[in-house]
Parts: sequence; structure tokens; C-alpha cells
Amino acid sequence: MTPLAQMAVEVLATADPRAKTALSRRHAAAWQAARAAGELPLVGTARPPDRPARPDKPELLDPRDVPRRRPGTPEGRIALLHAVAHIELNAVDLHWDVIARFAHVPMPPGFHDDWVRAADEESKHWGLMADCLEAEGSHYGALPAHAGMWRAAEDTAGDLMARLAVVPMVLEARGLDVTPGMIGIFRKAGDDRAVAALETIYAEEVGHVAYGSKWFHFLCGRHDLDPKDVFHDLVRRHFRGALKPPFNEEKRAEAGLPPDFYWPLTEAP
Repeated sequence: MTPLAQMAVEVLATADPRAKTALSRRHAAAWQAARAAGELPLVGTARPPDRPARPDKPELLDPRDVPRRRPGTPEGRIALLHAVAHIELNAVDLHWDVIARFAHVPMPPGFHDDWVRAADEESKHWGLMADCLEAEGSHYGALPAHAGMWRAAEDTAGDLMARLAVVPMVLEARGLDVTPGMIGIFRKAGDDRAVAALETIYAEEVGHVAYGSKWFHFLCGRHDLDPKDVFHDLVRRHFRGALKPPFNEEKRAEAGLPPDFYWPLTEAP
């Protein structure tokens, strides 16, 4: 079996989104089958690319230049689906990247189990969004997208604790805040396919935030550090701007994020 870190690099090096997500799911299935059989496959080490391979489309723009569309219109709902698809594709790469980039850090097998599962679920999520777009006569790549999605990976490339703090515990936690509102938009429009897809994403993203919190606390314990203080310090150093309420406190708590972790970060230090 190919070492896990090398599997991760193969996904990162695949540009076409459907090929990328299909390969991601095959690699995840191979790892999970081996683990279910009681095996502990080799993680190995690898050199991930600084940036993952990407298709020619969508055109990537500065966040300020991405056109804003009203979500109450059909065009606005397509734009919203496209934005979520873009987020999910980046999440596939982010989760494989944490496996490859930090393969040299000694971690329990459960760490790799969690991020393989997260990458597999993000691959499924991208497919759900892509299918919703195609049902509306559009496709991923038809609209411009946010160019800043990979910035968090670049800013935390040298620090596993910072990566866990910023990606699952800040960026993915933000998804818990905004997804209920998106579900409401599509429910009002009578789009049952999009509602079902977003409800799947919402339910599974709680687990991804929880993985981040679990392994962040594990590393703090390993180094005898206070998790809350370290979280505040790392987010202020590696995340640009303050966190923005309102927060989904119930789902954040379910994922292991108490309010005293994120409310202090709503104000500049």
C-alpha cells in the first residue's frame, strides 16, 4: 500500500476537481479498509507542493473583487452554491495537506484516521455541490472565486498547532455559523436537493471542527501549554482580522469550542 503521505501528495497534485475528489475518496477507502482490518499502514513522509494543482477555471480573484449577488435570486443561489463548492474543494486539499506537511510530527494513529475521514467527507461535499450546480444548468468553474482560500495553509505551513487553530477551529467553525442561514435560503426557494446537500455538510462539519479541537488540545497537553492562551496567540498571529459574530454557540460547543476561546478574538488585541 502506498504510504499515506504520498497518497496525500497525489491528491494535491491532481488539478481536475472530479479527478481530485475521486482519487481522494479512493485513497481514503484504502486507508480505512486497512485500518478496519487491524492494520497500521505506513504514513511515511513526503514533500507537498506549496500550492495544490488547480483547474484553469474558476478564475481566482481578490476577495474584494468577487461579484456579490443577491441570494434571493436564482443567479444569487447559483453563486452561493459555487462559493460553497469552492470552499469544499479547498477543504479537500487542506485536509490532505495537513497529513503530508506534518507527517514528520509523531502523532497517534487516530490523528491520521480523523483527517483521512475529513478529506473523504469534504470530497463528498464537493460532489454534492457540483451536482447541485449542474442541476441548475451551471458547473464549478462557471463563476469567479475567492483567491485567498489557500492563504491559511501558507500562513501555517510551519506549525501544526497553528494549522489546527486556524483551519478547523476558525475557518471551519465559521461554516457552523453561516450554514443554517444558507439552508434557510434554499428551503424558502423550494430547492430540496440543495437543502439536503447543505444539511449533510452541516452535520459532518461539526466533526471536522471537533478533530481540530481534539488534536490541538492533545498537542497543548504534550507541551504542557494552556490551550485557550495558545489558541488566542496563534489565531492573532496567523489569522487576518477579528472573528465576527453571531456564533453558533450550540454547534461550536458540540465540536469542543467553548465561548471563551472565540469571543475574545472578536476585538483587536
